[in-house]
Amino acid sequence: MLALPQELTQPQANACLRALMQDLASLPGAEAAVDASALSHFDSSALAVLLEFRRAAMAQGKRFSTQSLPQRLADLATLYGVIELLAAAPVSAPAPLN
Repeated sequence: MLALPQELTQPQANACLRALMQDLASLPGAEAAVDASALSHFDSSALAVLLEFRRAAMAQGKRFSTQSLPQRLADLATLYGVIELLAAAPVSAPAPLN
């Protein structure tokens, strides 16, 4: 699993995205999961980084997911209408009973 840094604002966005892209190229398996638990100082650039990384991961045929999004980042993603793109893969619902 890949991890975001503690701080991800506009000045760090390009470097963070480059690092994630380098890690993506060597990531084994079909999953590109990003852990955001360390993220404590961020702005909307963090969303841009995650969305661009998601696009790149999916272009390589990998499933994208995030873990431990800070509540403020999830709120920002909800406000921008992109939370569904960042949410962890939903758990399959059980088959309906007949």
